[in-house]
Amino acid sequence: MPPDLPSDLRLIRRLVVVLTSVLIVGVIMIVGLLVTRLGLAPAPLALPDTISLPENVRPEAITFARDWIVVLGDDGAVLLFGRADGVLRHTLTLPEADGS
Repeated sequence: MPPDLPSDLRLIRRLVVVLTSVLIVGVIMIVGLLVTRLGLAPAPLALPDTISLPENVRPEAITFARDWIVVLGDDGAVLLFGRADGVLRHTLTLPEADGS
């Protein structure tokens, strides 16, 4: 390494070293965050306090519409609750999938 480099080249060399270091640290941080976040279990579905599901039905999906709260149960039932009062308004049963 020649000791008599122009000052512009010394500045560029230092910038390249600093930017490379920042890039390496950033990639390590992103990989670390991905590893820690992807290993977490998903949060359980939370129903509003005003809704009570029928016995032996666990929610698989919850959708909040303007006037309805739609709950898809693990038994294939679609439960429609009123958004204002949480009262069960309708129950629909989905047909079984034929697997094709």
